[in-house]
Amino acid sequence: MSIEDNLALARRWIDAFNRGDVVALVALYAEGAEHTSPKLRARDPSTEGKVRGRAALSAWWTSALEATPSLRYEPLTFTASDERVVIEYLRHADGQAVMAVSETFDVRDGAIVASRVYHG
Repeated sequence: MSIEDNLALARRWIDAFNRGDVVALVALYAEGAEHTSPKLRARDPSTEGKVRGRAALSAWWTSALEATPSLRYEPLTFTASDERVVIEYLRHADGQAVMAVSETFDVRDGAIVASRVYHG
């Protein structure tokens, strides 16, 4: 994938997330993709902060969006190479402090194969 393709993928990801479109969001991932997030670990320590596969990703984001329906991401920067994208964004949710977040996608054959979330 080109840098431009990976930047477009990241923008589609932000757009799908902010629309609450879990189907479109999960479609951006490879079937066996792995997602790592401190929120996963906090919500269910037995996950060790990771889920794998589209079904698990769908369940995670459906649950997260149901628990926090006002959740929205404000993109700040997109940085890409041929194999990786880094998004920096602000996490907004009613009644919660704004949180700075960085998320990294490893991309192969046009799909996200791994994503990692970093925040304080």
